[in-house]
Amino acid sequence: MKVLVIEDNESVCSMLDMFFSKENFEGKFIHNGLDGYQEFLFHHYDLIVLDWMLPGMDGITVCRKIREKNKQIPIIMLTAKDSESDQVLGLEMGADDYVTKPFSPLALTARMKAITRRFYTQNGEEEVIDAGAVEINKETREVFIHGKLISNLTPKEFDILSFFVQHPKQVFTREQILDQVWGFQFYGDDRTVDVHIKRLRRKIGRDNQPFFHTIWGVGYKFDETVVANEN
Repeated sequence: MKVLVIEDNESVCSMLDMFFSKENFEGKFIHNGLDGYQEFLFHHYDLIVLDWMLPGMDGITVCRKIREKNKQIPIIMLTAKDSESDQVLGLEMGADDYVTKPFSPLALTARMKAITRRFYTQNGEEEVIDAGAVEINKETREVFIHGKLISNLTPKEFDILSFFVQHPKQVFTREQILDQVWGFQFYGDDRTVDVHIKRLRRKIGRDNQPFFHTIWGVGYKFDETVVANEN
């Protein structure tokens, strides 16, 4: 797996390089945001690990500009900012996951493998999930709501929607969603599930029927047939 790491802390890069070699990852380490963006433009990578605070161009701007060019490549934000508003901003700009410093290299590489495993599992055979109002093509990673293409989903949002559409009307806790969609033991705040669900509601919901429904005190379920009065 080819990984582009845009991180200005050379000690962090050295540590990641050591762990990458153990996992047979090929890492390219860039210490400037603008240079990192240029590297992305002219070379192919399977995943990007992106620091928030960077010289030349900050990580949020880099993330936004990458998403303007490529809506699919997985992006993990690596940052010391851990407030909910910062997390929301990172996800709004197109990041798929959010790792706060200090972090465990083992946990980060586990997340990297989980994201790429779920994103690159297609084997060339077309697989379409038809759930009435929602149709998902897992090969092309396209989503249609009432026949209209929804083109602004991030890879993680696509994975969450695919999971729920395949399990309609079933209630899942946040911990179960993290386990099934993220695919690793999650060490951190499960608010990331709430952030992703909130974004999906805005992108695919309609009027007062948002598809994703909150089951208070438990978690979420996906049901296109129930009208719910929720925010």
